[in-house]
Amino acid sequence: MKKCLTFPLPILLMCCISFTVVAQKNQLIVNADQGSATINKHIYGHFAEHLGRCIYGGIWVGPDSDIPNEDGYRLDVLTALKNLQIPNLRWPGGCFADEYHWTDGIGDPKDRPTMVNTHWGGVTEDNSFGTHEFLNFCEKIGTEPYITGNVGSGSVDEMSKWIEYINFDGESPMSNLRKKNGQENPWNIKYWGVGNESWGCGGNMTAEYYANEYRRYATYARDYGGNELFKIAGGASDWDFNWTEVLMKNIPLRMMDAISLHYYTITGTWAEKTSATQFDNERYLKTLSQAARMDELITRHSSIMDQYDPEKKVGLIVDEWGTWFEVEPGTNPGFLFQQNTMRDAFVAAITLNIFNKHAERVYMANLAQTVNVLQALILTDDTNMILTPTYHIFDLYRAHQDAQLLSHHLSTEEVSFGEQKLESLQVSTSKSADGTVNISIANIHPDKKIDLEVLLRGIDPKSVTARALTGPSIDAYNTFDNKEAVKVSDFKDFKLNKSQLQISVPAHSVLMVRVK
Repeated sequence: MKKCLTFPLPILLMCCISFTVVAQKNQLIVNADQGSATINKHIYGHFAEHLGRCIYGGIWVGPDSDIPNEDGYRLDVLTALKNLQIPNLRWPGGCFADEYHWTDGIGDPKDRPTMVNTHWGGVTEDNSFGTHEFLNFCEKIGTEPYITGNVGSGSVDEMSKWIEYINFDGESPMSNLRKKNGQENPWNIKYWGVGNESWGCGGNMTAEYYANEYRRYATYARDYGGNELFKIAGGASDWDFNWTEVLMKNIPLRMMDAISLHYYTITGTWAEKTSATQFDNERYLKTLSQAARMDELITRHSSIMDQYDPEKKVGLIVDEWGTWFEVEPGTNPGFLFQQNTMRDAFVAAITLNIFNKHAERVYMANLAQTVNVLQALILTDDTNMILTPTYHIFDLYRAHQDAQLLSHHLSTEEVSFGEQKLESLQVSTSKSADGTVNISIANIHPDKKIDLEVLLRGIDPKSVTARALTGPSIDAYNTFDNKEAVKVSDFKDFKLNKSQLQISVPAHSVLMVRVK
């Protein structure tokens, strides 16, 4: 140290400069024998609201449509969702749920009354897609239904009878009505939301008022037979920690199984959102930084829940999340139709990694939304359909469902534009029931390949396989004329040497690496 102090100033500055420019080694240590929490498959759930062309034209076209369908369901969409093996699907909203009266959507479709969707575009709906259509669709694609009941404009009696209609296996007015409408056996649905965004479109309630309403509605949300409802209280919007505090304090834990949270990744403002496809590197990074704030949100809401529920019996359900950009030019502003680029794929990868990280508290999540709305999995245009980059992320990440969350340590360089900084690599690690180690790696750098050293501990690796989602640029997206500009393919640019894995992670790519 004393000798260093005797150096002339220019030499000393050169020493300092040479130290700061040393490239950071990108290294991931995976502890395959250290893990306890299970990543609930329901974290990978989805959301289908009566909004724009999500239901009508997206999922449902009716049995008389010229578009190929199965019992009225678009065959291409049905097949794509079935192939994705989504664990749950939330319906009918969203804001729509609190103006939806379920009795309007049962019986002969010709006799069903119409309604105006006042929240989304002011369009008139014919109620041809109702309870039976939704629950039958869930059966066809092999997913669990998650129904949100009407608290905002409905009644306790209305919600109670809906549950009876769906779940009661016995002799009653509602079960007899269900049988009359063609469904002999009850559906025995489990997941039930008591209202939606009650602080806003669901009634503009105070937290204290909603907590009392929840207790009243939940009391009459009955269990029938061996089916026990999983009751979900309508939780906070992003940073409203007081809402979570009031609900956790005022609702007995025995009366709720989970509390929800909503957070959207928005760049710009609610009034002036930015384009889904036109953005520079700085806007790109800002968007990803906004998505990464999900970690802080879950941490802070969870800390409040921990005060009242240290055993984590009440789950946190992020049942609305995703990007929210400006609608595509020339489309109905109330339909929220936006394109889906590699940027959206990175938002999904970052967010799902965060949900995995918080597996002890996060029980379920629902991307908004499934078809043609916001950060959609699928886009349709008349008879045409495309899978978005976000669809491919959920396809890659299926390996994490119901897997054991593993301990890992990541050292990686940062990517920065303007005042924004993020780690270039975003990672999650898990172990499947058969012992396979799953490593999801997102390289968010817009133009730099990153060489990553992976040290595998607690496993004697024999083989490695990998798949990669890539596109030509961060703003690349699929169109009806070019459906595979962004796609998943097998990935081979890695070498395994005993317990060390060397991976060359391409720029703007997402990998799923599986080690056996």
